[in-house]
Amino acid sequence: MARYTGPRDKIARRFGVAIFGPSKGLELRNFPPGQHGVRNTRRKLSEYGTAMAEKQKLRYQYGVLEKQFRKFFAEAQRRKGVTGENLLQMLELRLDNVVFRLGFGNTRFAARQLVSHGHIQVNGHHVNVASYQCKPGDVITPKPSPKSQQLIGRFLELTQGNPAPDWVSTDREAVKGTVNRIPVREEINPIANEQLVVELYSR
Repeated sequence: MARYTGPRDKIARRFGVAIFGPSKGLELRNFPPGQHGVRNTRRKLSEYGTAMAEKQKLRYQYGVLEKQFRKFFAEAQRRKGVTGENLLQMLELRLDNVVFRLGFGNTRFAARQLVSHGHIQVNGHHVNVASYQCKPGDVITPKPSPKSQQLIGRFLELTQGNPAPDWVSTDREAVKGTVNRIPVREEINPIANEQLVVELYSR
């Protein structure tokens, strides 16, 4: 399972954004990491550097490595519509992200672990591929085993105060979620400027 396993606070401090969720490191030291970093200052980037940083933020946010990210972008270009929005929609519809949005996991990393460890079913079928593309109408449930039910039940308690976005719905009593429709950009509210990512790959 290819994913970033390095220090997360360091990445959050590099970009000045809490990419992986609430970050104490970013709150306490809101300046770039490194021995020679200057407090409260950030180096001015070139246009290329800015676009690269936006791409890296998206990659880290969704836990996608470069090769896979390029495949997502190539598919986004092939589809009808705006390439940047297509890219965001494909990233949002990854199974691990949908599990996170439903509240079955309190972070994307936790949601990815649930998927890869075999705790999740889609439409009654076992799926352990985090990048699986969900579709409108898909029903996401825990595997019908006491361990999976209890694990996701605990996560649902942790995420009780975090309402699911309108494009998905969570039935906490039945412990299941549904993908209602494809999200629009305003609902995704990305931490990066996807148009700069499109321009970067279009060079």
